Formats: sequence, C-alpha cells, structure tokens
Amino acid sequence: MSGNPLLGDRFSDNTSTDTSRMTIKGTINRLAMLLAITVVTAAWTWQRFTVNPSEAMLWAIGGAVAGVVMVLVLMFKQTLAPYLAPAYAVAEGLFIGAISARYDAQFGGIVFQAVMLTFGIMFAMLVAYSTGLVRATPLLVKTVVMATLGIAAFYLIAMVMTMFGIEAPLIHSSGPMGIGFSVLVLGVAAFNLIIDFDFIENGANMGLPKYMEWYGAFAMLVTLVWLYVEALRLISKLRD
Repeated sequence: MSGNPLLGDRFSDNTSTDTSRMTIKGTINRLAMLLAITVVTAAWTWQRFTVNPSEAMLWAIGGAVAGVVMVLVLMFKQTLAPYLAPAYAVAEGLFIGAISARYDAQFGGIVFQAVMLTFGIMFAMLVAYSTGLVRATPLLVKTVVMATLGIAAFYLIAMVMTMFGIEAPLIHSSGPMGIGFSVLVLGVAAFNLIIDFDFIENGANMGLPKYMEWYGAFAMLVTLVWLYVEALRLISKLRD
C-alpha cells in the first residue's frame, strides 16, 4: 500500500497481459515531458505577473483549482493519465509561475534556491532508496500517509479560516514554530517520493499497462510541485 493517495492499491491492481508494458525508463521520460510542460507554462505566467500581477494571480488560482480537479479524477480513472497528466502539468505551471514571480519580487533569488532544494531533496531520496538506506516499509507507509492526510486537513482548515479573514500562523509565520512546521511538511513530502519510487519500480516489475507510465509520472509531479511550494515557503521564512 502506498502513502501517496494517488498510488496505493489502485496502482498495483492495473495488471495487463498486453505486450506494451510500463517501464522505469518510460516513466522517467514521461516525467521529463511533464516537467518541461510545467516550466514552459510557468514561464508564461511569470511574464504575465511582471505585466499584470492581478491577472497572473487569477491564472494561478484557476490552475490550482483545475489541478485539484484532475488529481481527484485520476485517483479513480488512471486510464485518462495520458491525456490528463499533460493538462495537469499546464495547470500547475500556471499556478507555480505566478506564485514564484510573487515570491521572487519579495525575495530576489528565492526561486533558484527553491528549485535547487527541491531537486536536491529528490536526488538525495533517490540515492537513499536505490541504495536501500530507506525502504517503503509498512511502518514508513503508515506514518507518511497519516502525516500527509493530516497536513492536507490542516491546509483545508487554514483555507476556510482565510475566507473569514483569519490567518493560520504556522503556514505564514517566520518564527520558530512556523519554520519548524515548514521543515516538517517538507520532510513528509520528501518521504512521499520514497513511496513513489517504490511503486513505480514495482509497477514496472509487475508489467503494468503502458499508460501507467503517465500515471506514475503524474504522481511524481504532484509530489515535486508540493515539495517546491513548501521549499519556497521555508526559504521565505528563513529570509524574512
């Protein structure tokens, strides 16, 4: 069972007798495509932010909402991954492009730092997983899934509070508690990568259908976007 809600039992149940099988290399290629789409779209909303910040933030909100909808759809309909995964990359590009421009306007150079931190964590976790230093044991999976759901619930409550003009201190505070919270969330996101790696490897070994390469890459992109946004938040708190 996976700690990533996008994977779990649904991922391992999609076995196939078809000769076209999921491979790790194919999944990596799909992830590279999705990252390229995300970067190109993000560059567009970044440019729009320099011209009209309000318009860019509207694109960001639209991208975020569309992204959540596509995540929910793909959780139950993985066969749509070849079509919705690229669309999700576009939506998240709209979101992180404007958000990144907003952070960069306040903290110059923060985007480069966040990108380096994000991919640094990804490669560190990949090394830890590939060498067997960290494995997706049942205890790890249980801990990660509970922490992930708890963070999601907290963010949902914080969003509702914001609608009533109340700010959640842990998310935006640059004090010790706020920084500690961001470190914790970043750590949970990082361990979601371990579970993603495990299920992509298992999916390839089981010979899942080819479209699951798109689904595995999509799940990885979801985690990387989360990791990047949390990296932005943490670095901004440290520099505040």
